[in-house]
Amino acid sequence: MDAPAHAPDPDAEAERLRRARRGDGAAFEALYYDHARALHALAFRLTGNAAEAEDIVQETFLRMFGFLSGLRENTPLRPWLKRVAANLAIDRLRRQQHPGTDMALAALADTASASPADAADADTLLRRLPPLARTVVWLHEMEGWSHEDLGRRFGRTASWSKSLMSRSLARLRQDLDPHGDAPHDT
Repeated sequence: MDAPAHAPDPDAEAERLRRARRGDGAAFEALYYDHARALHALAFRLTGNAAEAEDIVQETFLRMFGFLSGLRENTPLRPWLKRVAANLAIDRLRRQQHPGTDMALAALADTASASPADAADADTLLRRLPPLARTVVWLHEMEGWSHEDLGRRFGRTASWSKSLMSRSLARLRQDLDPHGDAPHDT
């Protein structure tokens, strides 16, 4: 993806949206160019799979294309696109779940294969989590989703989201300091 990661100028984006609504393919392409990289990064973090992330980006833009007339002109496009991409990733995770696997999904990945140098890298740490835990952690901590939003989106409760977050973050802390040698705040 050769698209920029930065958010585009709001005035230029509003003009591109107006032109795209009138069927201007170049304007739609420019909107894709403005947002595809950020969406791919989010989708990859949530799924851990580049091909799935690319599929999610494509589906996100297909949905945007089908919903162009419903997008308010004064609302930034990127947050809406990120919400659609995150929901598509969640839908994929939900389809991949099998009945009775809640405990397995909450159990966190084995870290034996990771090197100590990788332990400090956030993306490497997140990849140690199973897809569901990784998605909940990323959406809550980086995208600002509330526990209520996460619970509702996964068909669960806010308590479920809080519990999964707590277990996931505890495991990540343990992975960073497996012997408990880090100084503790008093």
